[in-house]
Amino acid sequence: MTDWLTLLEDHWAWLVLAALLGIGEVLIPGVFLIWIAIAAAITGLAALALPIGLPLQLLLFAALSILAVYAGRRWYVDHPVASTDPLLNDRAARLIGETVTVVEPIEGGEGRVRVGDSVWTARGPDAPVGARVRIIRAEGALLWVEAARGG
Repeated sequence: MTDWLTLLEDHWAWLVLAALLGIGEVLIPGVFLIWIAIAAAITGLAALALPIGLPLQLLLFAALSILAVYAGRRWYVDHPVASTDPLLNDRAARLIGETVTVVEPIEGGEGRVRVGDSVWTARGPDAPVGARVRIIRAEGALLWVEAARGG
């Protein structure tokens, strides 16, 4: 029994690979496989148009893959995708404006505050335990606070 891949000419194998990678991008979106699919499609078209052997095709595919991924990454840096929630993965930034409770007194500019079910280090004006403060800035796991209005 003959393997069906050996029946395919090189250019068809590359074009089938490009189609499969394109389908993979649709099924598992990650904006990565599409660039490799483009490289495979160009390699397939080059193999169709030019009499190049498999080693050169593989080299061309590798170079085109690197180039396509780099170009795609640059394109996304220059044209970011708009998000309805740009702070989705930045928990600390999402806390700005929240009012929280001091759980370790803020003395000398530093203490701890309760945010939901966790405790964060906070910097700001001195405040006793139980005081309500508002988060005005976040730097990593450090929250900058000010006295809450009305409390």
